Amino acid sequence: MSRAIGIASLVWGASILLSRLLGLVREAVIGRVLGGGAEADVFFLAFVIPDFLNYLLAGGVLSIVFIPIFQGHLARGDAAAGWRAFSVIANFLLAALTLATAALWVATPALTPLVGPGLDAAGDAELVRLVRIVLPAQIFHLVGGLLSATLMARDQHRLPALAPLIYTACIIVGGLALGPSLGAAGFCWGVLVGSVLGPFGLPLYGAVRQKDFAWNVKFSLRDADFKTYIWRSLPVMLGFSVVAVDDWIVKHHATEVAEGAVARLQYARTLMKVPMGVFGLAAGVAAYPTLARLVAEGKPGEMFATLMRALRLMVVLAAVAGAALAASAEDVATVIWGLRRFSPTALADIGLYTGLFCLGLWAWSAQMLVARGFYAQGNTWLPTLSGTVVAAAAFPLYGVLAARWDAGGLAVASSAAISAYVAVLLGLLRRSVGGAPGVGGFFGVLARVAVAAVVGAVAGWALRGWLADTTGLPALVRGAVAGVAGGGVAVSVSIALGVGEVRVVLRRVMGRVRRR
Repeated sequence: MSRAIGIASLVWGASILLSRLLGLVREAVIGRVLGGGAEADVFFLAFVIPDFLNYLLAGGVLSIVFIPIFQGHLARGDAAAGWRAFSVIANFLLAALTLATAALWVATPALTPLVGPGLDAAGDAELVRLVRIVLPAQIFHLVGGLLSATLMARDQHRLPALAPLIYTACIIVGGLALGPSLGAAGFCWGVLVGSVLGPFGLPLYGAVRQKDFAWNVKFSLRDADFKTYIWRSLPVMLGFSVVAVDDWIVKHHATEVAEGAVARLQYARTLMKVPMGVFGLAAGVAAYPTLARLVAEGKPGEMFATLMRALRLMVVLAAVAGAALAASAEDVATVIWGLRRFSPTALADIGLYTGLFCLGLWAWSAQMLVARGFYAQGNTWLPTLSGTVVAAAAFPLYGVLAARWDAGGLAVASSAAISAYVAVLLGLLRRSVGGAPGVGGFFGVLARVAVAAVVGAVAGWALRGWLADTTGLPALVRGAVAGVAGGGVAVSVSIALGVGEVRVVLRRVMGRVRRR
């Protein structure tokens, strides 16, 4: 079991790291073609309505909900029943997506003023055009997610892990080939083509290669597996968890802050997502099958203990990475986007917003793993409903902080909201497994590594400022020095504060280095 997790972690860890790095290349191309002003704002806003459609049909938990259903049939030796379940659910999604896409296509002009209330008439018209290009991509993302689940249920992770890389590469190619002539629309066409080739095409190829593959026209609302899927997905469809709506709220308020605020916040969030994806998403995807098996074996306490061990290590890694990134973010932004389309002020803003987003890096990473503790128990209602309550409670905070600190206030509000959500989620998860110990110790570790991360970030940032004022080092070198210093100070302070998990991580790293 641990070997399977290790292999899956390696595959997904490598994929997510490459995806995040390729994502930085994508953002670099977007920034160098579209800049950081109004055109880039409209491009990033174009994904709000399509993302809402994805969320409405539970795209975020599609694989998580379907894997246990398909896996259950495989465990009973009845692959044909698994493919019948797939067919019923896939056909439902196709029908629902086609109708919803058509309806949103027609309604787009009425919806875009809600998405970008600060846009002028020309910006709103461009937003309508871009949304209509991107909308159909969700059909391929969601159905492809179901196909990926059939492969992951069999511990076949290579093609699902490769799919996002193909998708991102197509966006880059679309922007480079069509961006100079079509502007933001070139990237949007890349999105559409990439969704067909990557998230849909690769898993379809892998599924068709299975000897028992069978996608038929079966469709029945009375099918037991379909009812299970709907019941477990329904809370995501009805609820609006802070995990999903945070980005929408930030973009909505950012259009009223200043031109370019949407783009700068998006670029900053992209930088923060690199460590978030590597530490959070990889661990969540890889650990989920094991957590589900422990629950199926009647060991919820062991499942919780396993999750908490992984979580403590994760927040240590996130704290060190956050300190390093916060210290070097401005120079990283300079290297990625350059000075031709971005002013020094814009790059400084991106660096600042990245650091503020990093205040919530631990929580963005942790929520991916903690939520899977509920999903492993077949419970999708509690994390979504609690996330909806937190989002509703935090909603006024975004407006208040935006009015007080502009775009920086939105980044702080985002970090505060996600941190509150994970704290609530951990308490609820502990209760769901009978009050198992471990949460108090986790928050003790979190408090100490948070102090270490802040000290490291400030130290690295101060060193970076001194280097900028007194040396002629290029941004790449200056950022590397500041980042290493920030991360190193965070590690040292964590050890001084008695965070034992730091030593565990260091031993593992040194062990791998020696083996090589």
